[in-house]
Amino acid sequence: MTWFRCPEPRPWAPTRLFCLPHAGGSAVFYRAWAKEAGPAVEVQAVQYPGRADRMADAFVTDARQLARLIAGAMAPLMDRPAALFGHSMGAVLAYEVARLLEERGTAPVHVFASGARPPDDRGGESVRDKDDDGLVAELVKLGGTDAELLAEPELRELVLPYVRNDFALIERYAHRPEPPLTVPVTAIVGDADPHVDPELARGWERATRGRFALRVLPGGHFYLADQRPAVIAEVLRTLEVPAL
Repeated sequence: MTWFRCPEPRPWAPTRLFCLPHAGGSAVFYRAWAKEAGPAVEVQAVQYPGRADRMADAFVTDARQLARLIAGAMAPLMDRPAALFGHSMGAVLAYEVARLLEERGTAPVHVFASGARPPDDRGGESVRDKDDDGLVAELVKLGGTDAELLAEPELRELVLPYVRNDFALIERYAHRPEPPLTVPVTAIVGDADPHVDPELARGWERATRGRFALRVLPGGHFYLADQRPAVIAEVLRTLEVPAL
């Protein structure tokens, strides 16, 4: 099974944008981005194992191992400039993938870190050991899940194992004190995010020796659901590719 879902293949596009989902998320979260990004960008959304059409695939329980697998799968697709966009857990994975790509001489042109604490500051409440009700409550609080759907036992049985795996993976992640990226980084955060405030998001500046920018948009942890046009506009402006 391939690692990427590309809703609208664009072999002529000068830029690829690899999108990494949040904990409990899947590639479908970025499905609408392809059309809105316009013809100059090909969107490739990462599909983590153990969910959606990869439900039969074994979980990856270590963040760096997952980053290695993603970076390896990207290799054939690095024939043109590529950027990484990761939300929440996906932002930290994007950072680790960018590190690997730099080491291999195929660095991305930009990393967008959305709704995430910086890699070297992974504090916060532990979620992985909560019972099912506690896990669902946390998902609802963050705003990424319909509480009514997770009231269904059958759906919980399908969804909660990979959600719990993702929270465990990111909560066990430990930053390595290695040289920062040379790739430019943009941190984007919602102004009412209970997980990471703008000052905390500014800590992403420590992750790079390259250019750094912080963008604050209205909304909570999943601000990018309501602010998708603004987020995509920021990505296109930063990458200097034309909008529709």
